[in-house]
Amino acid sequence: MKTRFLKGAGAAFALTLLSSTAYAANPADVQSGAYTVETSHTQIGFSVLHFGFTYYSGQISGVTGALQLDTAHPEASHLNVTIPVSSISTTSTVLTSELKNGEWFDVAKYPDATFVSTQVRRTGTDEALVTGNLTLHGVTHPEVLHVHFVGAGVNPMDKAYTVGFQAEATIHRSDFGVKKYVPYVGDDVTLTIAGAFEKTAAK
Repeated sequence: MKTRFLKGAGAAFALTLLSSTAYAANPADVQSGAYTVETSHTQIGFSVLHFGFTYYSGQISGVTGALQLDTAHPEASHLNVTIPVSSISTTSTVLTSELKNGEWFDVAKYPDATFVSTQVRRTGTDEALVTGNLTLHGVTHPEVLHVHFVGAGVNPMDKAYTVGFQAEATIHRSDFGVKKYVPYVGDDVTLTIAGAFEKTAAK
């Protein structure tokens, strides 16, 4: 009986949260304006082919930055984020430590990467290509993000208006001077990005 009550209470709580959220499934209905990265729910995953056998994955967290969003004119939108490469992690503590050293990302010298958009081009109802300059390992190179709008609305937990996107990109690590074990460990690195942004309160 107690378990059934708890399940019922949990379902009721979830329904209350959903009903109190003004959810936007159409990008045109999303509020334009200034946003900041919601760091705790923004993640960058990476995957690289390992000796032709498996795709090995890891994660970078702690992203910060800003988004200027114009839903009426998406091409006027702008993204500027800082990515703490020093937060890189994998399921192997040995490999995580190795990736941080001077033969790989050298996070003591280059602790952060940055991405600054230079062009936003809408390619579908909820799709866009975001071109920008990625600075990593002290090298700046143009890259393209394939961005998919996920949703927007008031976060029922912190009451902040939030918009979320999923993005993918493939970069060549050798473009940034990270050439260790190429080609045995793949040069192509696939990035999968979950980006959450909270609207900045008007002053």
